[in-house]
Amino acid sequence: MEESPQHAVRGLGSLPWYVGGSQVLGLACVVITGVWMGHYRGGYAWDGSSREFNVHPLCMVLGLVFLYGDAILVYRVFRNENKRNVKILHAVIHLLALVISIVGMVAVFDFHRTAKIPNMYSLHSWCGMATFVFFCVQWVMGLAFFLLPGASARLRSWYLPLHAFFGLVLLIMAVGTSLLGITEKLLFSIQNTYSKFDSEGVLANVLGLLLVGFGVLVGYVVTREDFRRPPHPEEEALSVHFKTLTEGESPNSP
Repeated sequence: MEESPQHAVRGLGSLPWYVGGSQVLGLACVVITGVWMGHYRGGYAWDGSSREFNVHPLCMVLGLVFLYGDAILVYRVFRNENKRNVKILHAVIHLLALVISIVGMVAVFDFHRTAKIPNMYSLHSWCGMATFVFFCVQWVMGLAFFLLPGASARLRSWYLPLHAFFGLVLLIMAVGTSLLGITEKLLFSIQNTYSKFDSEGVLANVLGLLLVGFGVLVGYVVTREDFRRPPHPEEEALSVHFKTLTEGESPNSP
């Protein structure tokens, strides 16, 4: 049974609440990560010490979780704006997330090099590297298919569902990797007091729950059908014109 227009309009009234809730959770994740590393772990520096390591979790939560999730949400928040402008905003937020995550990656490798700690031995590091590389590939592919000229309309329509699906997979991977990192850091830092409900452990556990909540809310918003961007006649006309120019089909072709 198809959803009535009236029901769809009523459903849209809840969109700002879901988006607002996701922003509260996402900002809380960033702030709590900052407090954890700043207050409990000694603050931040770029000197090869453990304080340089502290840059890593803050950058990864800010870049690969919060900003990445917001980049996905722009297609729901700006439902009626010019689609190309929304695409550019989507790409720019992803680029900002990429730059911040690169800083985080450099920080942890530089700390390991200075402290003579082996790299890439834990499940967290494997999942983190896979997520980072996958994110880079996803960003480049999105740029090539949807912003730069060259890809045909048929190729774009084939890749779009894959791009959207793997975008959500990446968010799940980023949240999951963050949870692994939280557990690993707690076991390295407060293994003897973690089971005694140490305040640092409780704060980190709360952070993990907030990360899950952020991922769930973003996933719900982007997969709910009545929150999807509505078709705009002028964009459909441009799409038909693009298809005609690139594939030699008439506007009336199926």
